[in-house]
Amino acid sequence: MKTIVIKPKKTFSWNDFKEVWQYRELAYFFAWRDIKVRYKQTFVGVAWAIFQPFMAMVVFSVFFGGLAKMPSDGIPYPIFVYSGLLFWQFFSTALTETSNSLVGNAGIITKVYFPRLILPISGIVTKFVDFGIASLILVGLMFYYNFVPNLIIILILPLLLLITFIAAVGGGLFLASVNVKYRDVRYILPYFIQMMLFVTPVIYPASIAGKYSWILAMNPMTGVIKASRAALFGNAPINWELLGISLIAVLILLVIGVVFFKKTERHFADIV
Repeated sequence: MKTIVIKPKKTFSWNDFKEVWQYRELAYFFAWRDIKVRYKQTFVGVAWAIFQPFMAMVVFSVFFGGLAKMPSDGIPYPIFVYSGLLFWQFFSTALTETSNSLVGNAGIITKVYFPRLILPISGIVTKFVDFGIASLILVGLMFYYNFVPNLIIILILPLLLLITFIAAVGGGLFLASVNVKYRDVRYILPYFIQMMLFVTPVIYPASIAGKYSWILAMNPMTGVIKASRAALFGNAPINWELLGISLIAVLILLVIGVVFFKKTERHFADIV
């Protein structure tokens, strides 16, 4: 009698993406489940998507824009900081959601097989919805300050969201794998994200770093936020070189995240 032994793959291959595509309906189910849990029959879900960046904008505007007189490249400071917070909020919440996706779905992982890559990716869909809702505040702020946006933002926005999405997925896959074995990640990550906020030009212009601006350029979100402000306000030309560096950096991060995820995937059901 011939015995067939099924073993998990140790390395990443393009067949993994094909498998994810084959299970796309399951990915849709997970994403729709998260959206319903967050928004169905609740006001808090919608309000929270607006409340977080709005209150952060108010606090930063009072202390950094008002008291510290932080420069904002000739843009009204509330609009300046809120435009940065939009992308930062999307990245930080998506990264947190992705890193906790495996632990949060432990019951499903231990009972049935499906491509585990689906869980981190589908968990970010709700963050696109949050981004769209929170963007309404930016529109209101621009009307309030009589600021006419540059329409080029419509063309470049998909690229900026793609870079932010890849950054969150790449980092999230790595952290999700580590989080399965070491639950300290959920406690360390909020502190790490908080520190990362201050090395990202959200509350200050990247130009303020002067000769040390290359340090900020190592952060992929720097290129995204600078390009979004340049496209939205037209206060400076879009730095395509910096944006290209950000894209290359997040693609490298994605490869590292996926490879590490696939190498550790075989142990998820045993220790999650």
